[in-house]
Amino acid sequence: MRRLSLFTAACLALTGLTLSPMLGSGSDLGSSAHAQGAAKGPSGLPLPRFVSLKAKRVNLRVGPGRDYAVAWLYTRSGVPMEVIQEYDNWRRVRDAEGTEGWVYQSLLSGERTAITAPWRMGEKPESFINMHREARSNANVVARLEPGVVVVVQGCDGDWCEAQADGTRGWLPQNEIWGAYPGEAFK
Repeated sequence: MRRLSLFTAACLALTGLTLSPMLGSGSDLGSSAHAQGAAKGPSGLPLPRFVSLKAKRVNLRVGPGRDYAVAWLYTRSGVPMEVIQEYDNWRRVRDAEGTEGWVYQSLLSGERTAITAPWRMGEKPESFINMHREARSNANVVARLEPGVVVVVQGCDGDWCEAQADGTRGWLPQNEIWGAYPGEAFK
């Protein structure tokens, strides 16, 4: 578990208070309309949004520029990231574990990927996510994926996502992946 400094916690609380009037209220809170339509960045694209790493080696920096220190190095392309802020050609991103930092925009791809149930990593070994032939829970299972597997997402309908993992194509429950917002539909 990460610990926040008192300053960081206070900043997060103030950010939440500042943004709360923009979020609205009601049962649709957290829907794709709020997740994808709440704001647009300087690029004209929605904030927040999911993308993936294009390059095999990507530096995650503590600030938006090459003069800032490297906090983390990603060594695999295709890792899903959530863009939460934009500054010039830099994107502030968050990974599935909650790590945040800045990445140069040309190192990111619009290709949608996701990670299967990262919150279940470390659970008992038989904890699998079933990939189905069709978008329904009683459809044939075409693969059983461990938590933490990166999949390429072709689209989601709000409940199910069509995805591909290691050459196998099928449907995953949308609530079992990190890389698509609850209720988000896209092709």
